[in-house]
Amino acid sequence: MKKTLIATVLALGAAFSVQAKDIVDTAVAAGNFKTLAAALTAAGLIDTLKGPGPFTVFAPTDAAFAKIPKADLDALLKDQGKLKAVLTYHVVPGKVMATDVKAGKVKTVQGSEIAIVTMGGVKVNNANVTATDIVADNGVIHVLDTVIMPK
Repeated sequence: MKKTLIATVLALGAAFSVQAKDIVDTAVAAGNFKTLAAALTAAGLIDTLKGPGPFTVFAPTDAAFAKIPKADLDALLKDQGKLKAVLTYHVVPGKVMATDVKAGKVKTVQGSEIAIVTMGGVKVNNANVTATDIVADNGVIHVLDTVIMPK
């Protein structure tokens, strides 16, 4: 009986220690979205993307942000309004898995549309989707190789 009780307590402890990860936690855990995480913090969007969603985030990697000239990136990170517009341009309401992606124009949280092309791989505007369906408890992340900019 004592062994059964100990096993039950251990099993319950393990069950409660598993914590669901939202989009922000999932991106941070991936390790290649440090610049995105810093930008989300600077733009004041962390709480939004930790919210219930669901969201589909086309997330640029650190390498994607590195394509932006340093002076331009530094200026963007200091302009909260412009930064918020750029980051929300990467977010679509709802949870859209890769199998559900359709070619065409899609309205972003920022308000403008992005163009999705599905021939020869998936592209969002001029960016290639390099990984898909990184599932979070409040949405999904698809990885981009380039930061997309609203017009």
